Amino acid sequence: WQKIAPTALLYQISPTLNMKILITLAFLSTMFGGWGGLNQTHLRKILAYSSIAHMGWMIIIMSINPTLALLNLLLYIIATLTLFLMLNFASITKIKSLTNLWNKSTPMTTAILLTLLSLGGLPPLTGFMPKWLILQELVSNNNIIMATLMALSTLLNLFFYMRIIYTSTLTMFPTTNNSKIQWPHPQTKTTNIMPAFIIISSLLLPLTPLPISLLY
Repeated sequence: WQKIAPTALLYQISPTLNMKILITLAFLSTMFGGWGGLNQTHLRKILAYSSIAHMGWMIIIMSINPTLALLNLLLYIIATLTLFLMLNFASITKIKSLTNLWNKSTPMTTAILLTLLSLGGLPPLTGFMPKWLILQELVSNNNIIMATLMALSTLLNLFFYMRIIYTSTLTMFPTTNNSKIQWPHPQTKTTNIMPAFIIISSLLLPLTPLPISLLY
């Protein structure tokens, strides 16, 4: 939610913004957000650094296509809201807690991991859509070098997201064989709106032509 105020301000003054300053700030934001999240173990801190990196993507496109920046903000809010709802319901604050959740509720863990990968911009998930459109816009405006650097900076975010997935699914605390998998899976408290949020935050990439037709 801390993005709404600065994004609204940038949207209002976007016609008068200096493109070179915005590009510099955007690149520094994505790099700081990527490097800062590498050594974190708390999910909230990881999401905070991810938020900084996503702000860089919104800044760099603001003076070129403000509407695309708002689309990026909307999809980011939906993805983070979905993720925080799931983490809150599962009472998860650290990466190691996901290992226990995998044994208790595999569908919930899978949904969390898909949302994380969507935030990282991995195709074919929803989070790839705004990054794809932004890179396309940068290339069409002859900012090929910056488009390449922004794409490479995304690898930092994907790295710590993949580390979370590795810790959650491929490692397991020492337990007896009888306690590794709980069957049947205990019921996990959810809300009626959560399935819709999960679908929107991870499976909207096939609808990319729709925002393209609205933006251009």
